[in-house]
Amino acid sequence: MTDLITLDSYSRVVRLVTDSLASPHSRRAYDGALRRYLAWHQAGDWPRFSRASVQTYRAYLIGENAGRAGINQAISALHSLAREAAAQGILADEVAAGILMVKGAGSAGRRTGNWLTKKQAQQLLDAPDPSTLAGKRDRLILGLLLGCGLRREEAVRLQVEQIQERDSRPVIVDLVGKGGRLRTVPMPRWCRALAGDWLAAAGITTGPILRAIHRGDGASSAPLGVGSLYLRVLMHARTLGLNRLAPHDLRRSFARLALDGGAKLDQIQVSLGHANMVVTQRYLGTALDLKDPACDHLGVGT
Repeated sequence: MTDLITLDSYSRVVRLVTDSLASPHSRRAYDGALRRYLAWHQAGDWPRFSRASVQTYRAYLIGENAGRAGINQAISALHSLAREAAAQGILADEVAAGILMVKGAGSAGRRTGNWLTKKQAQQLLDAPDPSTLAGKRDRLILGLLLGCGLRREEAVRLQVEQIQERDSRPVIVDLVGKGGRLRTVPMPRWCRALAGDWLAAAGITTGPILRAIHRGDGASSAPLGVGSLYLRVLMHARTLGLNRLAPHDLRRSFARLALDGGAKLDQIQVSLGHANMVVTQRYLGTALDLKDPACDHLGVGT
């Protein structure tokens, strides 16, 4: 795979990025920002377009006193370049995901995260095209993060055998979280349905649930990488104008929507598997309640 260093490949993708912008001013700004990066990149003899090169370029802009707006515009343009290059198959998803993790200059205040409203959450769940294999998989990705509150590492490690029925409801059993702690996570029935649609369409009966897709539109035997999952979430969020949304924000949104829907705080903590839940359960005598789990209070899905 090339890395956008040759002028021809770079210019072609730059045109795809700028042509997607409605405003002539934005097209000129992005074109200028991307060409300035290319000049800096080639002058520094960087071997590839990567997270490391973009991080170094960000530090260079800070040193040149480019200003918060200028830095944010440059990083936003490079994010667009990485997404388009990955979509065109000339940049690996893992490399693109690393670039997308590079932040801009930010704001003066402290950012604590993003939370989706119920309407935004439903729009995001509906964003992938369910008529395609990739769309079925991506709907399940969003369902696992938003409907079950999984971390992205937990989602990509999920196995078919872990989705079971307990007390007449779907659950994910033996989920290994931080610190190697095991927990059982209730699934909303609409998320279980998304899993069934994907598994049936992909012909998966055992092993990793989330998988890469071959260009021939067939599921790979290899599990989906964390970077690829990160990229898929960001690409769908961007279609809705949610440009600052990260996969972990879906986990935050799970908690907020469940609480707003009337879920008990201790059940939200059990589902998320926070480290302090051992202490919480000891003091409150709380255990997982499959008759009234947190995931039934989100107000999204069908």
